[in-house]
Amino acid sequence: MKLYFDTSVLVASVPKGHVHHAAASAAFERAVRARHRCYVAGHGLAEFYSVLTRLPATPPVYPSEAWQIIETSILPHIGLVTLEPREYCEVASECASQGWSGGRIYDALHLRAAQKAKC
Repeated sequence: MKLYFDTSVLVASVPKGHVHHAAASAAFERAVRARHRCYVAGHGLAEFYSVLTRLPATPPVYPSEAWQIIETSILPHIGLVTLEPREYCEVASECASQGWSGGRIYDALHLRAAQKAKC
C-alpha cells in the first residue's frame, strides 16, 4: 500500500506534548512496521523542518536535532515526491480558478504530490 504523510502528521508525531502526538506517531509507526511505501512532498520536508524548529515546545527542537530526526526517523522510511515547475504552475492556476487564497496552495501541492506518487 502507498501512503502519503503531510506536514501536520509528521510534525505531530515528534514532540510528545503535541495534542495529536499519540495518533500521529502510531499512524507513522504502523505504516513503517507494515512496510507500506510512504511518501511526502519535497516542500513538505522543508515545512516539517521549519515548523519543528519553531514550535513552542519545551524543550525546543534545535536545527541540528530537527535534521537528525529527518535523517534517522523520516528519510529511511519515506520517499520524497518532487514536483516539476509546470506542476507548481498548474496547481497555482487551479487554486486561482477556484478562488482559493493563502496557505491552501500548500495543501493543494500536497494533494498533487500524493497523486503523483499514486497514493
